[in-house]
Amino acid sequence: MNIQNAQKAVDDWIKEHGVRYFNELTNMAQLTEEVGEVARIIARRYGEQSEKESDKDKDLGEELADVMFVVLCLANQTGVNLEEAFNKKLDIKAKRDHDRHHKNKKLR
Repeated sequence: MNIQNAQKAVDDWIKEHGVRYFNELTNMAQLTEEVGEVARIIARRYGEQSEKESDKDKDLGEELADVMFVVLCLANQTGVNLEEAFNKKLDIKAKRDHDRHHKNKKLR
C-alpha cells in the first residue's frame, strides 16, 4: 500500500468506524503517547533497561502502526499529501546528506 492509499484507508476508517477525527491537538497528544509506547519497547528490548514480564508480549510492529495511523490522521485533517511530502523530503535528504554520513568517522 502506498502512502496516498494509506491516507485514504485511514479516512475511510474514520468515516465508517469513528464519529470524526479528534482535533489536531488531541491527535498530537495521541501521537506523543504512541511514540512513548514505541520508546518503552525499544528501551527495554534493545536498550539497557530490563524488560518487565508484562512488556514481553508487546508487539513493536503494532505500536509502530499506531504511530503511523495517528500521523496519517494528522496529515488528512491538515490537508497534507504525505506521499508527496515524504518524496520531497527524501530528495532533500539525498542531496543534503549524500556525503555527510560517509564522511562521518563515528559511523565506521
